[in-house]
Amino acid sequence: MIPYEMRPFCLSRMLWFTGILLCICLSRASGNTAPRFNMNSSFTLPEDMPLGAWVFQLVAVDADGDELYYTIEGENANYFAVDHSTGNVTLSRKLNYEERKTFPVDAGVTDKKNVVVYKKLTIIVTDRNDNKPIFQDEPYFTDVPENTPIGSPIFNVLAVDDDSANAGRVYYSIEKVNPNNAENHQLFNILYNGTVVLNGSLSYNNKSTFYRIEILAKDGGGLLNGAFIYQNNTAYLSVTVVDVPDLDPQFLGEPYIGSVPENSPLGTSVVQVTAIDGDKDVNDIIYYSITNTTSLFTISNTTGVISVSGNLDREGVPGEELQLQVVARERNLNIYHQVAQVSTIVTIQVMDINDNTPQFYWCDYPACNFTGPPEDNFTGNIEEHASARTPVAELNIAAYDPDKGSNGTFQLSLQGPDALAFSVSPQKIVNEGAVQVLVRQPSLVDYEKKPTMTVEIVANDTGRATDCCSFATVTIHLADINDHRPEFKKSDYKLSVLEESPPGTVVSSNITATDPDSGLYGEITYQLLPASILSTFTVNEISGTILVANGSKLDWGIRSVYYATLQATDGGNLTGTTQLEISVIDINNNAPVVTGSYNVIVSEGQDNITVEIQATDKDDPDTDNSRLQFEILPGEFSSNFTINPDTGVLRSKGPFDREAIPLELNGKVVVTILVHDLGIPQLNTTVNVTFLVEDVNDNAPKFNSSFYEFSVQEGLSGVFVGSVEATDADQTDINNRISFLIVESSVGSNNFLINSICQTFGWCQGNLRLGPGVEFDYDRMQPKFFNLTVQAENSDFGGYVDVDTAVVIVNVLDVNDESPSLVPSPPQSIEVLENATLNEVVAVLEATDVDTNHSLLFQELSVTCSKGSASASNICQKWFHLESNGSLLVNSTEIDYEVCDLVELVLRVKDEFTEMGDPYSKNETLKIFIVDVNDNPPVFLNSTGTFVAIPDYPIGFQVAVVMAKDDDSGVNSVITFELSRVVFISDTGPERVYENLFKVLTTAEKDFYIGSIQVASNLDGSLKGRYQVTVEAKDHGIPPLISSESLDIFTVDQTYRVKLEFSATLKEVQDNSNAIEIALRTATNSAVYISSIKEVSSNFRASGETVMEAYFVYKNGTALGDELVTKLIQNSSEQLKQLLSMGLLLIGPVDVTEPSQENMLLGVIAGLAGCVLLLFLIIILTVIGMKKSYTRKMKALKSLKVASTFSASPMQQGPAIPGTNQYNKEGANPVLGFTLDPTMDLAFEENPSFEVASLNSLDENMVDASESDPATPAVKQPKENAQWQANDREELLKAALESHKEAKPKPENLNGIDNKAILDTTDV
Repeated sequence: MIPYEMRPFCLSRMLWFTGILLCICLSRASGNTAPRFNMNSSFTLPEDMPLGAWVFQLVAVDADGDELYYTIEGENANYFAVDHSTGNVTLSRKLNYEERKTFPVDAGVTDKKNVVVYKKLTIIVTDRNDNKPIFQDEPYFTDVPENTPIGSPIFNVLAVDDDSANAGRVYYSIEKVNPNNAENHQLFNILYNGTVVLNGSLSYNNKSTFYRIEILAKDGGGLLNGAFIYQNNTAYLSVTVVDVPDLDPQFLGEPYIGSVPENSPLGTSVVQVTAIDGDKDVNDIIYYSITNTTSLFTISNTTGVISVSGNLDREGVPGEELQLQVVARERNLNIYHQVAQVSTIVTIQVMDINDNTPQFYWCDYPACNFTGPPEDNFTGNIEEHASARTPVAELNIAAYDPDKGSNGTFQLSLQGPDALAFSVSPQKIVNEGAVQVLVRQPSLVDYEKKPTMTVEIVANDTGRATDCCSFATVTIHLADINDHRPEFKKSDYKLSVLEESPPGTVVSSNITATDPDSGLYGEITYQLLPASILSTFTVNEISGTILVANGSKLDWGIRSVYYATLQATDGGNLTGTTQLEISVIDINNNAPVVTGSYNVIVSEGQDNITVEIQATDKDDPDTDNSRLQFEILPGEFSSNFTINPDTGVLRSKGPFDREAIPLELNGKVVVTILVHDLGIPQLNTTVNVTFLVEDVNDNAPKFNSSFYEFSVQEGLSGVFVGSVEATDADQTDINNRISFLIVESSVGSNNFLINSICQTFGWCQGNLRLGPGVEFDYDRMQPKFFNLTVQAENSDFGGYVDVDTAVVIVNVLDVNDESPSLVPSPPQSIEVLENATLNEVVAVLEATDVDTNHSLLFQELSVTCSKGSASASNICQKWFHLESNGSLLVNSTEIDYEVCDLVELVLRVKDEFTEMGDPYSKNETLKIFIVDVNDNPPVFLNSTGTFVAIPDYPIGFQVAVVMAKDDDSGVNSVITFELSRVVFISDTGPERVYENLFKVLTTAEKDFYIGSIQVASNLDGSLKGRYQVTVEAKDHGIPPLISSESLDIFTVDQTYRVKLEFSATLKEVQDNSNAIEIALRTATNSAVYISSIKEVSSNFRASGETVMEAYFVYKNGTALGDELVTKLIQNSSEQLKQLLSMGLLLIGPVDVTEPSQENMLLGVIAGLAGCVLLLFLIIILTVIGMKKSYTRKMKALKSLKVASTFSASPMQQGPAIPGTNQYNKEGANPVLGFTLDPTMDLAFEENPSFEVASLNSLDENMVDASESDPATPAVKQPKENAQWQANDREELLKAALESHKEAKPKPENLNGIDNKAILDTTDV
């Protein structure tokens, strides 16, 4: 509520505001109308229009005829200058089509009485040929290999012309090629796309290595400043020809001739060859080699220097001249992947030096060619004591020195131990000649003194005494004569030989005779005399070795000594003799002989048996050759006996046991005795002593086991049950025969039979079988086995019977003859989550078999995959694995509900222990239902449309559509669309976020969901740009999966609304609206949005009856104005014809409806009346407020008086009405906390409820009460004295209550107070 003291001020302010409002209303009712434009909204200007040229005129009309003032505004206004009075517009800034093809300006007009009226103009700039082609990425350089094929592209140039149409098309040509000649001009060609192509062949060595190509880029021509011109530009391409390895190397300085002395040291340089790469710019490394085989010279593979690598010999190898073939090879292969090489001949001459000493050859001079190897040893012969100057026979010696001239002249002489006996002839030879050795002193040539004589021929070609000569040793054999007889060293020899020596045994090999003569005269032959001795002994005629001729005659016992004469005869029949005495030596050649045979019969258990072995020896009894020894040879029974080595008495160590003797020996014990003499070598003989041991029945039968357990199947009769075995160690049939029987005291023994079969010696078998007709029933038997006692015995025909017993348990077996089965059957279906983990056990199948002994295995037979009611092929074949124990495991991480939701597994159970019948259960099908999990987020489907927001769209209109699908199923596939963010991106300003501008509604189709984005609030038609809307698709799975996608909604303001007038009626246009929309869309190649179709009012109708208003928008969001729409439709003749046939008359902008003078005047009068009515209403409200304030103050003073007589009776409880001074029906006061008398009228309801102020009003409506008289109201202080101190800031109500406490009566008199005034805080 307004304070009282402020009321006059508020009233004056309200009156002032009313006056202002009245003035405004009166001014609006003056009747002057604003001008409006009457002109096109777009203009086309060429970019070459000169500055200052007139471009267009702003034209507006004013119904009042006022003088108009024209302006051009906006960010592009600086392009134009406008005459403000005439509206003529001239160009003030150069246009550039390449920078801006269209731009808007705002044309303004005003009559200076109304606000400025604006019209948006679109300036369309047309292109002119004002740009020349510009080469990109200059300068141009390229390297081209010289072997590049003709027609190959070598470089691409690019020139760009910013002009449009034909003026922006670039054509290329080659204007000039340097070096400039006719051939080079045709060497290159350029294609339409700027590709430079090689049109001829290149050569680095024979043609130019660099070309400079001048390339001209020329456009297609166009208008500029009123004339048709062409623009061009020039660029240069530098082409460097790259040399490639296509030529072989070349030798420099041919021919090559060199010389070198023979015997030059290894490594001596002779000559150097040099080759260079034929490819000048490649200059590959050259390697040299010698191709013809030689070890005398080598060449450096890098420098080409030929040097000595072997021993050079002019007289031998290589001779006086040698030709080498040298090859120069490039390191790398040429472009044909072949070795690039060239060869040349190098001639080397070898110069002679005195490097050869004279050499001697064995040849018959002069027929010597001296090609063979020289000799330094020669052999000849001559008779002893030959005459002087007699040449040595068979001595063909020739001497040769290959050096030339004086280097080849040499002297001959003799030296050596026998040089005095011989001489050499001739003593000087030039190059070559025959050489003879002659007898000089015959007396020195004596065979007996020296049968072989040696001299050395010396050839000297230097004259020096040392390091000068060559030598040849001549061995001269002297021919001997027979002048000596053979002689033995001794006159007699004593020899010995062993008896029975084999023929050829050497008796003596060192008895020889000597004869100093040589040759035939020195050859000695031997013979034995007399001739009778030759039947026993013989002699080697050459060596004189005495040998045994017949050893059988050498017997010590028959003849112990032989005598003979050994005679030696030489080649001249001269003889010599010596005497021989040959003694025969006795040997041990008779083995001992055993007398008689030894076979002894003994009884089993007999002990202390002796046998004497007798033997003789024919050798001399007085020697070891006839002395005998006895011993037992190792054998099976040798340890059971001992023997006296001297006497040969054999003795047993203990009694005989027949059972210890191997059965196959049939009781025979054989001991082998060795008898040998003591001669060298020892001779021996052996004898077997055989003991036959007779058997005694001293062993009882014995079972192999004391317990046997057999099994027999139920339901069988007469079948074999099992075998018991027993043995008897005795070794004769009569003593080891065994029979078996079942002891009758055994329970059930009558059900079985047993018969004995002796398989081998002393081993028998008792075969137990069921009796005929005896069958067991496993289920009825109790117990299910038999306990039998079996006895084994043998008898020796009336003697004592030995027995043994064994226990036999016979178990009756159940037969497995029942098929297994699944439990339950059929198996219960299971559910498996599609995200089940690998190897997870999803089910455990169970099976049963009524047989007691069974082994059940689960087998998987087949798998069927289904999705819905259709087959899913074999996609699920490997998803699950059935273990043999019935465990079903997840076998794949690729389980996918979306491809297969039902897996049917056909299986069965097999009993491996089935003996009879079918081991398999029947085939069962286990159904595995795949349970979907939310593992697929929603996926937006591609949207190809362009979305546009038009200001005319009503709330709820669909502006865009999104579609999404979720491959999950059920609730997991349910999608809800939400708008998470809407951002407006302005063409010129910052981004702005909008809330609740659009909404999205979700609808479901067959297998996808559609999100319809609709207008949620009115669109701002002045915005230019696009809304970027982020749509979220969220499924209903747990947890939900969310995908998002952004889409653009382009805005189109109302200035782009195009009006199309039709001569057809409203119904005809509405019926043809689809066809009209298709024709418009085809003609403009844009999206058409029809805003409205309405009938033209008869008052404003020109020539049309119906108006269609529409927007034309390209896919990129660009809207088309009416002029551009008109132009496009005019250029599309077919669509234009269709539209004309449907009544199209006119295309233009949407007109602003101009009010008439009458309607405008009525509007002004109505506005003025409304302002007056508003003024009166304000005055009335002001007066009422002032009256109300005065009334409330009076009530406050009254309340102060009543408060002084306030009664403190018990408080009546009751809640307050928050924020007010009114209470509920119980009358509780939340401020004072006192009980109010409900019978007292405090005039709470005097005023309407809207006039009741809150407690806060007490702060403004204070009164100052005197402390002396709290019941008397004080006069309100002036405003300037209302500055309260901290201790004086007490509300009037608080002061009244304190005064009331001082004057209130005693508590006991409270009940007697009647009609006391009660404090009314509302009045305060």
